[in-house]
Amino acid sequence: MNMTSLLMIASVVLVGFSTAGVLVLYADQRARQLRERRVKIVTPYQPSQEAAVGIARLSVALPTASLLRSVKSFIGMDPIRRDPYPLKPILVMPVSVIPGWAVQWLLHGLLGPLSWLLVPVVALLVTRSVYKGNDNKRAATLYRQFPDALATIVRGVRVGIPVSEALRAVAQDAEAPTSVEFGRLYDQVSIGTPIEDALREMAARNRLPEYRFFATALALQSQTGGGLTETLENLADVVRKRVALKSRGYALASEARTSAAVLTVLPVFAAGALAVLNPDYIGELMREGPGQTLFGCAVLWLGLGMVTMRYMIRKSLS
Repeated sequence: MNMTSLLMIASVVLVGFSTAGVLVLYADQRARQLRERRVKIVTPYQPSQEAAVGIARLSVALPTASLLRSVKSFIGMDPIRRDPYPLKPILVMPVSVIPGWAVQWLLHGLLGPLSWLLVPVVALLVTRSVYKGNDNKRAATLYRQFPDALATIVRGVRVGIPVSEALRAVAQDAEAPTSVEFGRLYDQVSIGTPIEDALREMAARNRLPEYRFFATALALQSQTGGGLTETLENLADVVRKRVALKSRGYALASEARTSAAVLTVLPVFAAGALAVLNPDYIGELMREGPGQTLFGCAVLWLGLGMVTMRYMIRKSLS
């Protein structure tokens, strides 16, 4: 099989992958709009407690839109996330082809025509890294905003406001993404879902231990009573201390992160300077043959070094 055939196969696979993803995500957007319209229509008419519980449990138990969930998970998106991503797949997936072509060009000297098969693989990895990074950033923002949300709930409960109304206050006053999560929690509670079930679903959806503590505290208080305000204040204090400790750890690791950044940028800067001072010398690395192979090996080892340093720094701060 020659290089042209491999290029055509890789292009067809990539185009099919991008088209399928865009179509499925467009269907998801339409389904989300219809679901929001349905909630707005049904919300004024409160169902009975038993019917609401049955509907809520049925919706959780039945796997709806399994194909959509599989596609979104495949490209790195959270299938149960409510707020939209800042970058749509229709923009991310075509742009992710550019790093794939760059990797193919770098490793063409090592792999030959087989390097064209790396284009869809690298494009998929870049797409997944973009959405996974956005999810991690969102989780960190939720974690930082959680103490303020707890403080709002504590103030509301102390003045005699019900817990459900305190949740609505958080949904209205907090910043995104906390306002989105608490708004979804309030919507579930307002249509009759037990607050324990809604809280457990929110904790599982966001994968934060502190949300699970919050769900457990409210569940125990609703069943057995007790000092809810003291429990939430202690939880907020613990989260604030952990956030401060993590910030202090990043400050102490600033020297290591700076060293990693310098070691990463220095080869690129040196290559750029040589390209300006002696273009013919660097030009040997851009031609097909041993020069391109050496250039690909150098970039590969530089990438492995970046990943290793990043992993060591993250491991020391975890």
